[in-house]
Amino acid sequence: MLERVVTHPDPYEPYLLSQGIKAGGLLFISGQAGAGEDGRIVAGGFLAQGRQAFANLRRALEAGGAGLKDVIKVTIFVTDMGHFDDVVALRREFFSMPYPADTIAEIKALYTPEAMIEIEAIAEVPGAQGR
Repeated sequence: MLERVVTHPDPYEPYLLSQGIKAGGLLFISGQAGAGEDGRIVAGGFLAQGRQAFANLRRALEAGGAGLKDVIKVTIFVTDMGHFDDVVALRREFFSMPYPADTIAEIKALYTPEAMIEIEAIAEVPGAQGR
């Protein structure tokens, strides 16, 4: 059985996307960018966007009954691989041992030209049935 994860505000709803989906004890979180609650990309450069993207990821995980410590796999998209060391610093700031499996990929563009980072994740939901 699939269960939709919703956050408020939900910036994804107009685009027919879910913040996340719970299935069989796992939580699949859609890509989270560095946008604030107003939907605009935060000012301050790559690290500010990265911290906001991780805050958005945390919020979506919590709405689905999990947290950053429960992340199994993360995929981080960046528009410039020159920020690789910044991504490692963000991972150190938001994750702890055992670190999740990870893919970091440089892509040409994200959903808006201002966005420099987007993070999607798969997590285990503590105590969920089907594990």
